[in-house]
Amino acid sequence: MSELEELRSFVEVVRSGGFSQAARRLGISKSMVSRRVANLEASLGTRLLSRTTRGVSPTDAGHDFSARAEQILADYEEARDHAASQGGEVIGRLRLSMPHSFGLRHLAPLLAELACAHPRLELDVSFSDRRVDLIGENFDAAIRIGELADSSLVARRIAPSRGLLVASPAYLDRAGRPTSPRDLAQHNCLIYSTSSVPDWQFRDGQKLVSVHPVGRFRSDSGEALLQWAEAGLGIAYLPTFILGDAVEAGRLERLLCDYATMEHGIYILRPAGTYVSGKLRLLTDFLAERLTTTLT
Repeated sequence: MSELEELRSFVEVVRSGGFSQAARRLGISKSMVSRRVANLEASLGTRLLSRTTRGVSPTDAGHDFSARAEQILADYEEARDHAASQGGEVIGRLRLSMPHSFGLRHLAPLLAELACAHPRLELDVSFSDRRVDLIGENFDAAIRIGELADSSLVARRIAPSRGLLVASPAYLDRAGRPTSPRDLAQHNCLIYSTSSVPDWQFRDGQKLVSVHPVGRFRSDSGEALLQWAEAGLGIAYLPTFILGDAVEAGRLERLLCDYATMEHGIYILRPAGTYVSGKLRLLTDFLAERLTTTLT
């Protein structure tokens, strides 16, 4: 096992470009990572990493060894998953990326439930609306909402997502109520700055109507937009999973009810490959089952 940990530490240093970054990802001290890599170099009798004031990079020997070490680790994980599945267990770590608001509101409780049911499952989760590089940053999977860009990643739709157009009663009393999508040009719109669908889209019968929102306030946080809408700063187009009970409680009013809003998907993405670990299959099936029930 010590040799495997040395391989894992070395591969993580190469992937992240430094000992400190590798230590954070592995959840151990920087000195432990350095010691493991030094032990590995000593046992091989060759230098694998070039250390300079600007960072760390693999030597020629290290570059070749890193590729082989990654395959060894992948084969080991696959073998361990297969053996564990024979006994009905799920073992090992999943490194996941999830949207901030949706992740905290809906996924964190489900992950806690999953972890309780499988005590040997480890979870390393990043809650952020940033689009991570799954392969470059060594994530096993990511949850994404909305339209997906073309890529080599494998995607599975696990639940629907629908947005609603809302504003506070105070804002509507002050600025008036829009009666059609084109009226939104006269209103202050609260804009989600990193949305994969920047235009607000509605259906008028069989016709698709797109509106490009304009306004003084924008954010990459759906929670911030919700608070601004409740504070009367403008009109927001927010997914139902963020709105919670704000409409039912009367803090926000739904607008343009005669125009259907567009439904988008919630997806789990993973790197392409024929092998999918048992723990990732478990996570995917579990989320698809639970979210389809809770969000529809």
